[in-house]
Amino acid sequence: MKTKNNPPEITSLFLDIGGVLLTNGWDRHARKAAVEKFELDAREVEERHHLTYDTYEEGKLSLDEYLQRVVFYQPRSFLPEDFKAFMFSRSQPFDDMLALIRGLKAAQPLKIVAVSNEGRELNQYRIRTFGLDQIFDAFVSSSFVHFRKPDRDIYQIALDVSQSKPQEVAYLDDRRMFIEVANSLGIHGILHTDFESTRQKLRALGLHAA
Repeated sequence: MKTKNNPPEITSLFLDIGGVLLTNGWDRHARKAAVEKFELDAREVEERHHLTYDTYEEGKLSLDEYLQRVVFYQPRSFLPEDFKAFMFSRSQPFDDMLALIRGLKAAQPLKIVAVSNEGRELNQYRIRTFGLDQIFDAFVSSSFVHFRKPDRDIYQIALDVSQSKPQEVAYLDDRRMFIEVANSLGIHGILHTDFESTRQKLRALGLHAA
């Protein structure tokens, strides 16, 4: 018989990708590096990026359309393919976290669902390159479902897709606000700051890697 001191039975694990399993796909550090490499106007790029990136992440623009608005609105000395290759190269794995999640999946029958804000082309590149389809059972990505965190609907979609009850879900994210929104739905949010503290928090919920 369970008591209030026992950890809840977790049957599903929801995960952010950027900042948890991989570096962020296209954050301010990547954009700064791109501005320097391609000799762009940093102020103009940032303004145009902030005006249109949410639309890209919601799946309402292609990557080519996003880049047309942000970079290729005027002639350049480089090609869109060169710029996209640079964007993709900024994605790098956090090997310890990838190994941890693979270990959790091997140790118990967990449903593992990605809940992430990512544009379609970046998301698909990262899935293929880092073998994320071998870890996740489903991808509730903003560009696929047309909702972005912190919209509560994206979490509800993840619950529906995985057929999980909120109290049976642990959710890892590196953004505190996103954790707070998930908590408001009854999901067990874990703020990811580093590998070891996250491993201990998962263990406290009864999740042990093989």
